[in-house]
Amino acid sequence: MTVKLRIVTMQTVLYEFKDSLYINLTNRCSNSCDFCIRNFKDGVNGNPLWLDDEPTAAEVVAMLDRKDLSAYKEVVFCGFGEPTCALPVLVEVARYLKSRGAATRINTNGQANLINGVDNAATIIAPVIDHVSVSLNASNAEKYQSMCHSEFGEAGFDAMLTFTRQCVEAGIDTAMTVVDCIGAKEIEACRACAESVGAKFRVRPLVSENDEY
Repeated sequence: MTVKLRIVTMQTVLYEFKDSLYINLTNRCSNSCDFCIRNFKDGVNGNPLWLDDEPTAAEVVAMLDRKDLSAYKEVVFCGFGEPTCALPVLVEVARYLKSRGAATRINTNGQANLINGVDNAATIIAPVIDHVSVSLNASNAEKYQSMCHSEFGEAGFDAMLTFTRQCVEAGIDTAMTVVDCIGAKEIEACRACAESVGAKFRVRPLVSENDEY
């Protein structure tokens, strides 16, 4: 059986950053964060990341077939949207990546359960995802919602903590991150939040409009 693939040439689905390969599956997101790079840039390292159409799993796999995956530290599902908004495509592509021996990571807002209407998305991704990085960014639901504006309201914060805990329980190497502009006291409160669900904790630099990113 021959599978016909659309020609996806005018948009960036795969892009390189530092020593990793990134996959841009979707521009959809359940958050609208104040500090999101999409507010002031159209892409990363000269790669425009706004999509006209979301790629299918078969299309992404066809692109990956042409890549030497051993050249990359890991393959990361992260683009101009929340990758778990395209969860079935993500899982199928990640399964292919694991068959080729690649390390896999998801950068996520942690709202996969709410987005997909499931109780435990971690069990879905655990067989094919090695690392999960969850954007925490605030120590409680009220602060989180005022900054990240989840379409789920303050419930998005609790869902994020639940998903993170479930990832840890599923055996996925899991970290929560914050941007470095929220102040030392809030950073430490966020660290306690991450530790409460068993996740690692990392502070990342805020990307500004003038950064070459």
